[in-house]
Amino acid sequence: MSGGGSEGTPEPGGLRAALGGMTTRGRSFLAAGVAAAVCSYLLGQPDLLRVGLLLTALPLVCVLVLHRTRYRVAGSRALSPARVPAGTESRVRLLMENVSRLPTGVLMLQDRVPYVLGPRPRFVLDRVEAGGRREVTYRVRSDLRGRYPLGPLQLRLSDPFGMCELTRSFQTFDTLMVVPRVEPLPAVRLAGEAAGYGDGRHRSLALAGEDDVIPRGYRHGDDLRRIHWRSTARHGELMVRREEQPQKARCTVLLDTRDLAHPGAGPDSAFEWAVSAAASTAVHLLERGFAVRLLTDTGSSVPGPDGAGGFPGSAGSADTAGLMLDTLAVVEHSEEEGLSAAYEVLRGGSEGLLIAFLGDLDTEQAAIAGQMRRRCGTAIAFVLDGDAWSRGPGGIRFATGQVPIAERLRLLRRAGWTALPVTPGDALADLWRAAADQAGTAPGRLEPEPDGAAETVTGGRP
Repeated sequence: MSGGGSEGTPEPGGLRAALGGMTTRGRSFLAAGVAAAVCSYLLGQPDLLRVGLLLTALPLVCVLVLHRTRYRVAGSRALSPARVPAGTESRVRLLMENVSRLPTGVLMLQDRVPYVLGPRPRFVLDRVEAGGRREVTYRVRSDLRGRYPLGPLQLRLSDPFGMCELTRSFQTFDTLMVVPRVEPLPAVRLAGEAAGYGDGRHRSLALAGEDDVIPRGYRHGDDLRRIHWRSTARHGELMVRREEQPQKARCTVLLDTRDLAHPGAGPDSAFEWAVSAAASTAVHLLERGFAVRLLTDTGSSVPGPDGAGGFPGSAGSADTAGLMLDTLAVVEHSEEEGLSAAYEVLRGGSEGLLIAFLGDLDTEQAAIAGQMRRRCGTAIAFVLDGDAWSRGPGGIRFATGQVPIAERLRLLRRAGWTALPVTPGDALADLWRAAADQAGTAPGRLEPEPDGAAETVTGGRP
């Protein structure tokens, strides 16, 4: 619960659980007491029996008292922030409050966290007065993206003699979302010939037919020349034409998640580079006002089929970016053998800009990618060199049988893609500029704006 929420009170255990929480000291006292009682009977020593009863009763009384202790402790957890990039720390704040009328004894807190986030944090709290509060914090960090549960929080109680320890757990837990790293990209002005794509992000409804005009009510200060008389007569009040209907430029970011396309695993693998690059591209284009859709080889897209936040776009870019980052945080390798499912999604409409992050392709999949190119104005492919990514220390190659990267690039470029190879250590920002240079000799290209502050992407075949 980022922002903080009550965990409530821990559930008390039964008497059997209390007996099971007896410490080594308590068990030793109990065993010694039973042994003393047996010896007193065998030896006929009544004084030894009194010692045995005392040793036996002490741990049992401690267990009973601790079991009947009615501490009412409320707890809450707050994550700041609840969504962090991989390799970044998040601060967790635990707030404990004694809501009973009695002071507590010594309390030990333990919060359950996954192993990848580090060791379990433990805290010892001294006596908490009635109505008192104690606050402790710890930090978690993960180099691996994913969705990680935090909690439930455990509270350990003990008696003053150390005979028994009881662990009581809260019920709720929070979720830490570790999203892919987002790399800033150079400012790019995207302009192209495809419908709904480029600088012409606003279409004038004045160019449409009379039946396509969407009028609205007259407002003080509107130009009288914009009055739509037919709608005025129909509604009985002054109606004016809407001059512009905003329409965002469209872009689809295609991520190849096939297991056979990306060798290796781990934070420095080819697959993780592709996931991080897809996140960086999507966030960058959303910030520039594009309606962005994230598509995988399985055919699933984010935003969903209704296009909320994407095509046509009804949510804010920040919400859409968060949705995409959350999706990429948990994306895994797929068992798909090809890109056919993604092509079926793309063939249903006309895309303005298509940016793909592809792994190993054979000739058949390269042909499918070529068909995708026909559905968009501009297509840029970042092709990961599986041969380079699969080489270990000393140049040892762990994967064989892939189509050479030069052949994959040739097939994609012949189909009209602007294709670039990606090797270990390459930065996405440098590849972004390299795409502009590679497309510079083609009718559709990326080129600097007159002021040199940005670059331009136009449609066409390289």
